[in-house]
Amino acid sequence: MSTIAYGIKNCDTIKKMKKWLEAEQIAYQFHDYRTDGLDRDMLEQFEAALGWEAMLNKRGTTFRQLTDEQKAGLDKDSAMNLMLEYPAMIKRPLLVHNNQYHLGFKPDQYHAIFNDK
Repeated sequence: MSTIAYGIKNCDTIKKMKKWLEAEQIAYQFHDYRTDGLDRDMLEQFEAALGWEAMLNKRGTTFRQLTDEQKAGLDKDSAMNLMLEYPAMIKRPLLVHNNQYHLGFKPDQYHAIFNDK
C-alpha cells in the first residue's frame, strides 16, 4: 500500500491533510511541487487519471492573476503548460493511494479513501 500526497507545503489545505493523516497514523510521502519538482510526464499522468479541468484550481490567486485572454482561451494544452509553469494552479492536495487518484481534502472523503487501511 502506497500513499503519496502532492502539493505545496505552505498551503493551508495541505497542512490540514497532513495533520489528519498523522492523527490517523497513516504513512504517506509528501511531494512538494516547488522543492521536489514537477515535470511534464508527471503532470500528464495526473491529467490522464483526473482530467485537466478537474485539476485546474480556478479559485487560487495564480489563476485569478491570469489575463482575461488566457482564461478565455484555456484548453488542455494551454492549461497543462500553465500548470507546469505555475504548480500552484493545480488543485491541492492531489493524493495517490493504491494507484487511485483523488483531489482535494475533506475528512469524510479521506475516511472513505482509507477505510481499508
